[in-house]
Amino acid sequence: NSTIFSYSRAVAKISLHFKKSLLDLDPEEVNQFLFLLAKEKKASSTYFKHTVYGLRFFFRLYDLEDRVLKLPTIKADRKLPVVLSPQELKRLFFAPQRLKQRVMFSLIYAAGLRIGELSRLKIADIDGDRMLIRIVKSKGNKDRYVPLSTYILKGLRKYYKSAKPKIFLFNGKQKGKPLSHSAIQAAFRIAVKKAGIIKQVSVHSLRHSYATHLLEQGVDIVTIKELLGHSVIETTMMYLHVAKVNRVNAHSPLDRL
Repeated sequence: NSTIFSYSRAVAKISLHFKKSLLDLDPEEVNQFLFLLAKEKKASSTYFKHTVYGLRFFFRLYDLEDRVLKLPTIKADRKLPVVLSPQELKRLFFAPQRLKQRVMFSLIYAAGLRIGELSRLKIADIDGDRMLIRIVKSKGNKDRYVPLSTYILKGLRKYYKSAKPKIFLFNGKQKGKPLSHSAIQAAFRIAVKKAGIIKQVSVHSLRHSYATHLLEQGVDIVTIKELLGHSVIETTMMYLHVAKVNRVNAHSPLDRL
């Protein structure tokens, strides 16, 4: 849903710019807008990608494949994720006054959740007997299980007694509705400031920290891939560049036989 929304918003801005339907645009106008976006408006790489991919998808829907081929290819960003240290995480988890927020941020880190996965998490997804959390219909419409921390289970039980959620673990403003992404992000920004963290972090940094710390603690990369719900191992391998893993100097294995 978030992908569809981002694509729709991006292509709608093109229609608003030219004041006509995308179907009436000629290739020169498309290139003109992309140039304007990249050079003059200096759009972020993420927004530029959404515009290009949104156009590709739109033209594919209307069997206009010839237009798709003329759109520029997008190079992948080489930025490494920002990771929080254990000390920073402790300060962050104790920063909010509300128990709900303390449990929420701890849970994201403890299970390596995406923000949407936390928002959609239901009470029934917490299996205290098997010590597992079920993540339903995540990115790529896949389900997965992740280990449930004993500390998180204690916190969740305490939170459950005080908040009494009905369906979703973290209720939004309306009963029966999940907590919105914007509400989670706003609470996170306040907690980061209160914790005195100066790194440029987001809610997703908790997931990055989860993966990096598991790698540093000896969990193999394939297991981390499954826990994160990544489709390809290449996505998970970026954490090899961030984690502080003890390295063995190159040598001939014959010397150790």
